Amino acid sequence: MAVIYHLAKAEGWVAAMTAGQYHGLADDRADGFLHFSTAEQIVESARRHRAGEPDLMLLSVDPEKLLPGTLKWETSRGGKQFPHIYGAVPVAAVLSVDPLPLGPDGTHIFPAPLPNGEG
Repeated sequence: MAVIYHLAKAEGWVAAMTAGQYHGLADDRADGFLHFSTAEQIVESARRHRAGEPDLMLLSVDPEKLLPGTLKWETSRGGKQFPHIYGAVPVAAVLSVDPLPLGPDGTHIFPAPLPNGEG
């Protein structure tokens, strides 16, 4: 299964490293699941939902290392399937954590290359 991505705040990731698991942003917890994206979706997700936010980190996660039954693919309002995690993400499932700085125009500067060539 392909890597999935999450936009985390730096402070949340620091807490996750201490706790051994990541519990998501306040928005995630309010929705009852952690919002993830595929490589094809993450750039638009950042633009649409995290524009202008400082201290973002891009978490790359191996779905095979998630707790059984926590990953669900669900249809968004726009009709696309997005990965959602119901529960915490074990730190061991995170393949990489990259700072996601903002460009001068407010867009996020992704590490290169993402698997789909974005970044």
